[in-house]
Amino acid sequence: MTEGANPAMVSYDDQDDAPDFLDNPAARLAMSQAVRMAEAIIFASAEPVAERHLATRLPEGVDLGQVMEELRALYANRGVNLVKVGDAWAFRTAGDLAFLMSRDQVQQKKLSRAALEVLAIIAYHQPVTRAEIEEIRGVETSKGTLDTLLETEWVRMRGRRKTPGRPVTYGTTNLFLDQFGLEALRDLPGMDELKGAGLLSPRMPANFSVPLPPIDTDELSEDEDELTDIDLEELGLLTPRAQDD
Repeated sequence: MTEGANPAMVSYDDQDDAPDFLDNPAARLAMSQAVRMAEAIIFASAEPVAERHLATRLPEGVDLGQVMEELRALYANRGVNLVKVGDAWAFRTAGDLAFLMSRDQVQQKKLSRAALEVLAIIAYHQPVTRAEIEEIRGVETSKGTLDTLLETEWVRMRGRRKTPGRPVTYGTTNLFLDQFGLEALRDLPGMDELKGAGLLSPRMPANFSVPLPPIDTDELSEDEDELTDIDLEELGLLTPRAQDD
């Protein structure tokens, strides 16, 4: 697509790849309108917009996947790009122009080395409990470190492990993906990418390996229970109910 082109007038090199709606003027017009609607919804939102929310706002029967690809192509060569963040969509400054915004950004408090280590473990091993984090790191992990990560909203409490003591499990959020420019957890860097970026010491043990990125899903695993209101109260995430007189 050329920059600024009407999404209903996109040209396709291979007509066999062209979507069916191009053959139907009415469908083409409906697609164009749906693209405009999606653009308005995402533009007006301060946070990435979930696909399920978009589906409820767009005309019934519209192909959401096609709409988003049309809109993404429309912004491909602009100063602002449409990016996918987990199961949500957002407009972001084009990567090659990010330097223009740097002087206006508010510097966030730097995470400690311990917090970065814990964040990396949660990202690659989720769902993971505090005890499992400590086993991987080989040192105790303070509650303050986990609280700091929860405050950034890059990490969330997922559920409780179905083991004695029912420990809380932790995972990353869509805000984590957005912050680090990832569309999905599968895009987490592997061993070769980490080495190429100079993020791994050349003296790493011979048997050291980076785990494969976890499956992208918010659904609980078979060994997790959902957090109940009682759990949330115990964890200080829900105001206790007032006692009846």
